Amino acid sequence: MKEIQPKKPVDTKVSVPGSKSMTHRALITAGLAHGESHLLGFLECEDTRYTANALKELGVRISTEGDKLLVSGVGGKFQHSPRRKEIFLGNSGTSYRLLLSVVGLTRGEFLITGSPRMNERPISDLVGALNQLGVEASYVNQEGFPPVLIKARGIAGGKVELPGRQSSQYVSSLLLSAPYAKGDIEIEVRGELVSKPYVDLTLDVMEQFGVRFVREGYSYFRVASGQKYGPRHFTIEGDVSSASYFWAAAAVTGGTITTEGIRPFATRQGDVDFLRVLEEMGCRVEKQTDRVIVRGGGLSGIDADMGSMPDMVPTLAAVSLFAHGRTAIRNVAHLRYKESDRLSSITLELGKLGGLIEELPDGLIIHGGGPLSGAVVDPNDDHRIAMSLAVVGSRVPGIKIAEARCVNKSFPQFWEMWDRF
Repeated sequence: MKEIQPKKPVDTKVSVPGSKSMTHRALITAGLAHGESHLLGFLECEDTRYTANALKELGVRISTEGDKLLVSGVGGKFQHSPRRKEIFLGNSGTSYRLLLSVVGLTRGEFLITGSPRMNERPISDLVGALNQLGVEASYVNQEGFPPVLIKARGIAGGKVELPGRQSSQYVSSLLLSAPYAKGDIEIEVRGELVSKPYVDLTLDVMEQFGVRFVREGYSYFRVASGQKYGPRHFTIEGDVSSASYFWAAAAVTGGTITTEGIRPFATRQGDVDFLRVLEEMGCRVEKQTDRVIVRGGGLSGIDADMGSMPDMVPTLAAVSLFAHGRTAIRNVAHLRYKESDRLSSITLELGKLGGLIEELPDGLIIHGGGPLSGAVVDPNDDHRIAMSLAVVGSRVPGIKIAEARCVNKSFPQFWEMWDRF
């Protein structure tokens, strides 16, 4: 149980740890590359450890030297596994989705498992795409959901259609492994793709490791077979999603917080657009080359399409409680398939504090400015819900968060840093 202490308006600096999304992708590209890569600024957390451990199971050598992660890639050539291997990925949806295609490149039988919650998170669109590309992947229990059994013989290649409605990670998964398929891979996305910036991030990392591609917006991608990732010295920038909780604290307390390690003009992390949302609500934002300064002010409700940055919805919901008027959050139905059903979790837990929230099929309506009071809240084992509840606790006394250790999933230092500022 973690009790959150309210904070006075402060002027402080916070150094943000490395990007989780970028760490996952850099680990995979370095693991597929031929030779040793050095990853600087990598994020060590529960989720990235799942990715690293899975790559080790596939023959990639990974070690730490000072502040560097050394990754000795296999050049896309995996040794045949003579016995069935089980790879456990907890509740790391990013690890599960991105690695499913990587496992398809190998030789042998692999059972890809996860936590009970992972077994409730749909995976059928990606498994279906891998089947179309020549990978023998099947469900062990419930059709369309993990665990997945892969009898791997490599990825043949070809053309595949993917619906864009559920997760951009399906597209990212195929893209990351595509250079090592036996033939070219073409991906057509049907409908609107959610979380588009994460695909940009994937392609940016691929390009930095030496792979080229063709794209038409977010509807078509082509990666030529026979390309190789090259080893790199690769620096992972600060995590914008992690920075958002400190920006939100500035917003609701009226203080000034500088987050160092964020590159607002250069980053491919789509969550940086949350700064625009905060400005629209009434905050003052100053962007510099390697940092962001947020100054809180009078907050007003807004209408926000959050389809491109769904991880920011819990943060926005927390800030909206203190905004004058109504905030509408739209186009985030895919939040129901995260670590928790985030739309229900937000409605339930903020409701315990007195928040007036309407849950919609694809979003939320939050009526801000009402009275709030402390209570014991449960983040439902969801790191982003826990950290957003801390934002509310920076203004409202008496908030106690059960199972607060769930932040280890993405930000193990969070509580230490939160208590310090």
